[in-house]
Amino acid sequence: MSTVAVPSRQHASTGPSIPTPPEPSHAERVRTLLSLASVATLSTQSRKHEGFPFGSLMPFASDDAGRPIFLISNMAMHTQNLRSDPRCSLFILQAAADGDPLGAARATLVGNAEPVAVEELPAVRELYLARHPNSSYWVDFADFHFFRLEVVDLYYVGGFGVMGWVAAEEYATAAPDPLADAAPGIIAHMNADHVDSMILLARVHSSLEATEGTMTSVDRLGFWLRLKTAEGMKGARINFTREVATAAETRTILVEMVRAVR
Repeated sequence: MSTVAVPSRQHASTGPSIPTPPEPSHAERVRTLLSLASVATLSTQSRKHEGFPFGSLMPFASDDAGRPIFLISNMAMHTQNLRSDPRCSLFILQAAADGDPLGAARATLVGNAEPVAVEELPAVRELYLARHPNSSYWVDFADFHFFRLEVVDLYYVGGFGVMGWVAAEEYATAAPDPLADAAPGIIAHMNADHVDSMILLARVHSSLEATEGTMTSVDRLGFWLRLKTAEGMKGARINFTREVATAAETRTILVEMVRAVR
């Protein structure tokens, strides 16, 4: 997996800019976002109102290259739009853990949605039904067809102050973060039971004195904290001393890091 040193993340009001430790790339972040989501907003080119986008709620699945797959009916307006003009975009939003949607990760995939070739239908059907098992009731109806979004470009927003375009080629070869499914549980546990430890880690690794600390995200390379300090709310990125891939490995490394600074 690739890593990048991204510009200083603005989770909250911060002081002078300091170098940011490496994080998963934006491409990995988008792949992670799509691996967790199953419904997005599809915008197609309206046939009725030329030049205007037409937004629809769209269940989807993703293939190994991260290309979204749709199962859509001929009667749906978005299907009629796509058959007239395949250009579209798909907007995916991460659920906001703290209730602030502007602080949540989101991505827009731009591309062309085309019908899936006949020889690919069995594999695509299996992928889609694994994500949306209830679709088995109508997947074989004659007026339903599989479409796949061939991604041309992507735009990622990771929260306040974190954004940028992602090349389609980089996205196709990236992989979701291995902690994607476990992250909510890790974050909930740390915020419920280990606030003192996070404040200690922030003091040692980020030179920030805080009275309150909240873990806002975690990935294979480290985690972000939102900290209440005498100067206001600040964000801090703390990297693990080695890469992790499971919740158990994350727990082990966090215990080691806390012990090392006590």
